[in-house]
Amino acid sequence: MKGTSVKLIIATIKPFKLEDVREALTGIGVRGMMVTEIKGFGSQSGHTEIYRGAEYAVNFVPKIKLEIAVADAMADQVVETIASTARTGKIGDGKIFVLDLTQAMRVRTGDTNEEAL
Repeated sequence: MKGTSVKLIIATIKPFKLEDVREALTGIGVRGMMVTEIKGFGSQSGHTEIYRGAEYAVNFVPKIKLEIAVADAMADQVVETIASTARTGKIGDGKIFVLDLTQAMRVRTGDTNEEAL
């Protein structure tokens, strides 16, 4: 069936990497993405900061969440582009998840799945 194989890529990255990742994805043909400012923690489990002389725990660190729907054939290239562009080699570089997308629709035209991207 034409235009039915779509993946949803969810990536968390460091905020200062957003523009580099956006440019790299645009460069390989990604035509859109959703970006959300989030807070989270993983291996780093937060950290401590000093504010007005008092030390306190910061349990969540700022991150950017990207959500990108792409044709199945592009998924591996998108994942590799995000990973190589967002990587600093330090803790907290982020995660990438790839999910099968059951259905996508462009509201304006009614196009579905790959044609909706």
